[in-house]
Amino acid sequence: MQRRSLGAVIGGGWSGLWQKAKTGARNAAVENRFVQAFVAKKWTFLLIVMAFLLGRAMILEQLSPFALAFIAVIYFTRRDILHYVGVAAFAGSLFSLHANTGYLVTEIIVFLLIQKAFEKFERSDLSLAPLLVFSSTFLVQLFAELVISNLSWYSLMMISVEALLSLVLTLIFIQAIPVFTLTRKNYHLKHEEIICLIILLASVMTGTVSWVMGPVTVEHVLSRYLILLFALVGGAPFGASVGVITGLILSLANSNAIYQMSLLAFSGMLAGLLKEGNRLAVAFGMLLGSSILSFYLGTSADVINSAWESLAAVTLFLLTPRSLILTLAKYVPGTQENLKSQQDYAKRVRDVTASRVEQFSEVFRQLSRSFKQLTTDDAVNRKEEEVGHFMNAVAQKACDSCWKKSQCWDQKFYQTYTYMTDMMTSIETKESMTKKQIPPEWKKVCNKPEQVLDVMKQQYSLYKNDLHWKKQIMDSRHLVADQLSGVSQVMEDLAKEIKREGQELFLQEEQIRNALEELGLSIHTIDIISLDEGNIEIEIIHQYTKGFDECRKIIAPLLSEIIGENVAVMREEMHERGEGYSTVVFGSAKEYEVETGVAGAAKGGDLFSGDSFSTVELGNGKYAVALSDGMGNGERARAESQTALSILQQLLQSGMDEKLAIKSLNSVLMLRSSDEMYATVDMALIDMYNANTTFMKIGSTPSFIKRGNEVISISANNLPVGILSEIDVDLVSIPLQSGDILVMMTDGIYDAPGHAVNKEMWMKRMIHEIDTTLPQEFADCLLERIFRHHHGEIQDDMTVVVARVEKRQPEWATFRWPGITRMERPKTVS
Repeated sequence: MQRRSLGAVIGGGWSGLWQKAKTGARNAAVENRFVQAFVAKKWTFLLIVMAFLLGRAMILEQLSPFALAFIAVIYFTRRDILHYVGVAAFAGSLFSLHANTGYLVTEIIVFLLIQKAFEKFERSDLSLAPLLVFSSTFLVQLFAELVISNLSWYSLMMISVEALLSLVLTLIFIQAIPVFTLTRKNYHLKHEEIICLIILLASVMTGTVSWVMGPVTVEHVLSRYLILLFALVGGAPFGASVGVITGLILSLANSNAIYQMSLLAFSGMLAGLLKEGNRLAVAFGMLLGSSILSFYLGTSADVINSAWESLAAVTLFLLTPRSLILTLAKYVPGTQENLKSQQDYAKRVRDVTASRVEQFSEVFRQLSRSFKQLTTDDAVNRKEEEVGHFMNAVAQKACDSCWKKSQCWDQKFYQTYTYMTDMMTSIETKESMTKKQIPPEWKKVCNKPEQVLDVMKQQYSLYKNDLHWKKQIMDSRHLVADQLSGVSQVMEDLAKEIKREGQELFLQEEQIRNALEELGLSIHTIDIISLDEGNIEIEIIHQYTKGFDECRKIIAPLLSEIIGENVAVMREEMHERGEGYSTVVFGSAKEYEVETGVAGAAKGGDLFSGDSFSTVELGNGKYAVALSDGMGNGERARAESQTALSILQQLLQSGMDEKLAIKSLNSVLMLRSSDEMYATVDMALIDMYNANTTFMKIGSTPSFIKRGNEVISISANNLPVGILSEIDVDLVSIPLQSGDILVMMTDGIYDAPGHAVNKEMWMKRMIHEIDTTLPQEFADCLLERIFRHHHGEIQDDMTVVVARVEKRQPEWATFRWPGITRMERPKTVS
């Protein structure tokens, strides 16, 4: 027996697994198609049966507006089954109480002819169906009346009524038939669409008029069965509505059944009131309602027949599969099944969106890896290739015309190559090497050392230039790789946030609602967006009482007790409709607060200063205090500094890492203009939960922290952004304390004492001498002292930003209400 290799065994194993996977996927796809085909055939059969009954249906004993309207809508929605539907409607008309087959066939032919004419001019659309049905019905009936007898006002009125009924029914069927043709994208139906669906089903029932099975009339059984279904699903409103609609349409089909409208409406209302029980309770309500009115409206025989009809409907109702009731409940607004279907749909959309975002994140991550791989792979080989290329260029230009070429490069290759390498090393060490500095041993080896030296110096200059640009390209690739990696991380965080929003928080919402209602507050809706620690977001719509601030004094402290974390009001918004409701958003209360003050002046008292500042909350629990000084003075320098701060702020708000954000800002500023424009960046990111502060100082002056009687300086040696393509970013992290005053300034203030003075010690003394703790007064006082030091002369743009960090004190303390338990937070999606 021949022994197989390990690779063959592994390959065979993977091949077998792959074949099994493909077979399983193929079987699953076949099974899925079979299920879809079965469901589609089931609905197709139902539509054909409906067409048969609508072809037989009549109202007022002479009008049949149902069949053509149904066929017209099927023409636009399910043209593949139009032939079967047409044949079924034709067969139904043959069994009608009054012969109307000829009228129906003629109306269908006229409708198709008009429709084909519209299609020829490319104006065919579902919105034209009601008009086409009206025209076809009116023209055929009018022509028949003119041929058969003299046209009278009464006959013209009946023709118009039938045509108008066909138009209205077409509009109704357009809303209802898509439920059966599986063309709806979701399960959300409006109340008007539910009514249209009920009218369609009631119209179908009129096709069973005069069908009798012993003492039982089929249309009465079906109408009560329909009432039981909608009463169980939608409660009393839907039960009564179905009773009124079905009773009205059945009374139009059979004038002797006019009392059915009140009987069915009352029965549907009683059945819907017992919806919270079970099927038996709903059935009992319908039996009770039909029995009570039967005693008043009919004879003893009518009472007995009505009881039998109700029992037959109850029997069908009890035998109805639960799946059919659940399917119907998905379409009825307000039911738990409808709400769950919408939530499932939203969850699928969220999952698909999160999956797509994760795929894009992985794409950017792979691109980042590929760029990094291009810059690191085969670095040694590329170096050798570059040196070899350099040697070939020198040999080609200096040695091709020499008579000793074959002797040097063929017979003494290694000696010549070593000589060339030594000469290259010498030129690399000393580029200004002259002919007089050529070593004597070179002249012994080479016949033209001066010419070789000139060529090598020229080629080395080109070689050095190529190395510079290749390094630039490699640095750019590194930057692009880092930026792609940062974008990938941001998109990955976004995917996690999308998944986190899909968590079910019904129990927590109900717990908050019960606690607030026990306090007597009128709560309309509660939506928990996030329960993550430090990132709580809860939206409550409640009835606002003018003059009483329940949100800050009652709701926020109670939420703090329930959640176990300080919660505060983020924003309030009154509804414009004036119904007394307002939307209030509660969020995590920060442990620290930041108060800022700014003072500045332009050089020479000019209108525009080259300095820009920004104090903004980034939205991720961090507060940014930033200062930028553009190169030079005036409007252009101001635009450069504002651009730097704006780009950096947006990058940080998107969730990008601080170092990567600085590098991206540097590359953007370098590409913005070919001129030499740069800007300093001085930013402090204050964590408002623990006061840890990260300082990013790019070419800026030192910052100072005043803590009691102590003044601490923070500095870093980084060049401004926009000068070099690759910069090193040093981040300085310092934990601040409550009461600390942070002072950030541009060079116009820091350089005020001149070069002969220790600027850092001088500035520390100035800051120490200022007594106020209010940031704005502190900034104004420091700027005023600088003015006095220069005797009122403004020699450069000057800006100072002062921020004070204070421990936050909740305005209202939490309180415990009897029966309230601490909320259990859901697990965070990883």
